[in-house]
Amino acid sequence: MLKVIFTACMLTALTLGMVACDSATETSTSQPRMSDSDLKTAIKTKLDGDAQLKAADIDVSAEAEKNAATLSGTVESQALRTRAVELARAARAGLIVTDKIDVKPRELTRAEYTQENAMEAKGRAERYGEKLGDSLDDAWIHTKIVAKLIGNADTPERKINIDVVNNIVTLRGTVETNEQKTEAERVAKETEGVKSVKNMLKVKPA
Repeated sequence: MLKVIFTACMLTALTLGMVACDSATETSTSQPRMSDSDLKTAIKTKLDGDAQLKAADIDVSAEAEKNAATLSGTVESQALRTRAVELARAARAGLIVTDKIDVKPRELTRAEYTQENAMEAKGRAERYGEKLGDSLDDAWIHTKIVAKLIGNADTPERKINIDVVNNIVTLRGTVETNEQKTEAERVAKETEGVKSVKNMLKVKPA
């Protein structure tokens, strides 16, 4: 009987010892506690290691307790946006990253604008049923006007067709108000390189 009791006690002790070891192991492998500020700093350090992302100065908000962070700001390409998210995730294991970064390509000067840029602009124009002349100037002007109208809160995004031939711009489509029609014409006329603007936009009946 004593032998049975002794054996039972030994098994209990061993079991308790294994639980204690498991607990200790779990504690030692869990991530160290971080404050929101610590997590934000860790992420910013990762982002600042990339020269382009450092220049973009991405805004970071962090919630260490939830192991989560939100990135916001503007970058020049989708590739940079993806890189920012990947670097942020590398700051801490299992980090949940919410991506609120906007992509806005940098506006190229006429000297920087290449034949490749023009081919891309022509492809986009064709998809929207727009006409472009054969010159680099026409493609460059089209690219600039599209970017301005998309970034303008007072003009409807991509509801205005823009034809550019021999530096002459024709605006087509339907807008909501006379103010939108006038604003689109103003933007086009003030774009560098434009010789004249034909405003053929129609205002949707009330």
